[in-house]
Amino acid sequence: MGEDWRTHLVDEGDGTMRIKAHGQMKVDARLVTDADHLRKHGDDRGPEQLVNAASLPGIVGEAWAMADWHYGYGLPIGGVIATDTEAGELGGAISPGGVGFDINCGVRMLALDATESDIPNLKKLAGRLAGRIPAGASGKGGLDIDARQLDELIQGGAHAAADLGFGFHEDIQNIESSGRLVTEEAAISTRARERGLRALGTLGSGNHFLELQTVGKTVDAETAEAWGLYEGQLVAMIHSGSRGLGHQVCSDHVRALEGRYKAQGNQWVDEEWGYSLADRQLASAPFHSKEGQSYFDAMNAAANFAFANRSALAHRLREVLRLELGTDGEARVLYDVAHNIAKVEKHTIDGKDCTCCVHRKGATRAFGGDHSDVNSVYDKSGQPVLVPGDMGTGSWLMSGPKKGMNRAFGSSCHGAGRALSRTKAKNTIDGKELKRTLEAKGIRIHASTPNVLAEEAPDAYKDVDEVIALTHAADLARPVARLSPLAVIKG
Repeated sequence: MGEDWRTHLVDEGDGTMRIKAHGQMKVDARLVTDADHLRKHGDDRGPEQLVNAASLPGIVGEAWAMADWHYGYGLPIGGVIATDTEAGELGGAISPGGVGFDINCGVRMLALDATESDIPNLKKLAGRLAGRIPAGASGKGGLDIDARQLDELIQGGAHAAADLGFGFHEDIQNIESSGRLVTEEAAISTRARERGLRALGTLGSGNHFLELQTVGKTVDAETAEAWGLYEGQLVAMIHSGSRGLGHQVCSDHVRALEGRYKAQGNQWVDEEWGYSLADRQLASAPFHSKEGQSYFDAMNAAANFAFANRSALAHRLREVLRLELGTDGEARVLYDVAHNIAKVEKHTIDGKDCTCCVHRKGATRAFGGDHSDVNSVYDKSGQPVLVPGDMGTGSWLMSGPKKGMNRAFGSSCHGAGRALSRTKAKNTIDGKELKRTLEAKGIRIHASTPNVLAEEAPDAYKDVDEVIALTHAADLARPVARLSPLAVIKG
């Protein structure tokens, strides 16, 4: 245990607090927070993990924790770090722990040309969604694909999904990176492939969900109108990722990299690369090393499967809407964002151009409208930023800046962020009673077990409105509209 990070904490007065570099830190750490928020959530070990990450080889700028930060594996959920891919002989570090096990866990939002009054029977619709969209840890109910089709999906992402009839090609323009990342080898293990064959079109468990919502309070009416949104409109959020395939990819590379590091005092050292880390869970490889490129390529393959999975889930949603409403409501993809990903991007650091490997773990991209990777339909508004809240309160739609890049490597919060561990939530919250309470409010809930409801209860999460306010105060993204839950399908 190093020095207490709190002794190095400075309130910047701009919606953030800075932990000044000390000990092995190469850069400062930055928390999107105020004093009240920090007082409530500063003891979850997340800031300490951020301090550890600030010592990674090749790290540049500052190590960021978005307002929804909480403790994770290696890097806190809500963590954003960037390393210089050209630092040293082989480049700065790339860390599987800085991405997470659910590679390209993310959210897709669809907007319908319909309102709640167009739903003839909400209970029946929610029941059919729960019946047709598999949720839970098992992966049962996945779409039937063969090994050749799986290869196409892990190389082609949303494009391949559309080619196979799971989604529309017109969806692709509104997906981050157009729904496909470059992978040269797509070299993932046999076990990862086996897990992927069963998982396409499944939500998964934990905080993954499909939620039917209505557009509530509009904060930025001009942007909402430009995006074709209006109060009372039906929208849907799908939160899922690469399922067992991505988890296996991460596990395989974490195991291989962690095995290289040996304890030396309070550090973990890889002598070949000269890497010294504060936490073995941040086991890293130089970006241009054989090991670094192997992970990056496999991570991109898993990310492509996640894009395809959300396409397949959207396809299943549209099928249910047609059955229940007589139309799919012309459900169009407003946007699709990745949460757990490492991407090579150009950024300006201390006035100098940098080719960075930006790790976003439980954080979403929030690019300006003038960025070349953002569809021109958003050139005057900025990129949509999708921020799920909790199933009893609501979610938010935000936007990146109209022009330029925010100071956190173009990143924003990705959700409300946990306030209670799953174990504590399960031990203190009655899932059955919660279901009754939410349904009394008119929110239809379908979950595989009461324990899932307890773990994912509103009280287990931070106040999403507070997280949005902090994100806005830090000038990372601006709120557009608040979304209210109607029907929730959880694993």
